[in-house]
Amino acid sequence: MSRFCLIIDCDKCIGCHSCEIACKNENDVALGEYWNKVPQVGPYGTFPDLEQYWLPSQCQQCEDAPCVHVCPTGASYRDDDGVVLIDKEKCIGCKYCMMACPYGVRSFRKAEGVVEKCTLCQQLTSIGEQPACVAACCGNARFYGDLDDAASDASKALAAADPASVHSLTDVGNKPLTRYILSEKTAAWQEIDTLGFASAAVGAPLIKKEA
Repeated sequence: MSRFCLIIDCDKCIGCHSCEIACKNENDVALGEYWNKVPQVGPYGTFPDLEQYWLPSQCQQCEDAPCVHVCPTGASYRDDDGVVLIDKEKCIGCKYCMMACPYGVRSFRKAEGVVEKCTLCQQLTSIGEQPACVAACCGNARFYGDLDDAASDASKALAAADPASVHSLTDVGNKPLTRYILSEKTAAWQEIDTLGFASAAVGAPLIKKEA
């Protein structure tokens, strides 16, 4: 089975949110709902030695997706290409999948009473185009492709990166496919489960949780 996903180069991401906007425009994502978010991590450290980076977050295309396991109707499923998707015709809005997702990257479309998320823009990739977020990235920080295809943009981006700079969101047994490239020259990688939003305000940065 193929392993389609996104590779995100945090060394290049400038936090412009163009991927976030492109996603909403392409997929008609409702106001207040997101399939892709770009929170700021930090700053952290001791002045003047401070570090920060941006962490674009969307469906991680988990190989052992808990959202698929808990769905009582089969609405959350993996297609023939291995991509985790949602069949809105089968979704009953129970939100079990939202609770099961370790990363909080699913959203509930109130107007329709269904759960939605990143689809890797299959309406575009099926005709040979890039996902909207990848096409819109002005920093060339996003790459799409099949990790089992050495010629894909995703595989090439990983191959060119220092293995020590390649990270993933905390794996709790779900095996997320998305990879993040962040080198020490930019900032030290922070495990997502050690972070929390600084406040409830929209756009609040992620900071270290208090012990």
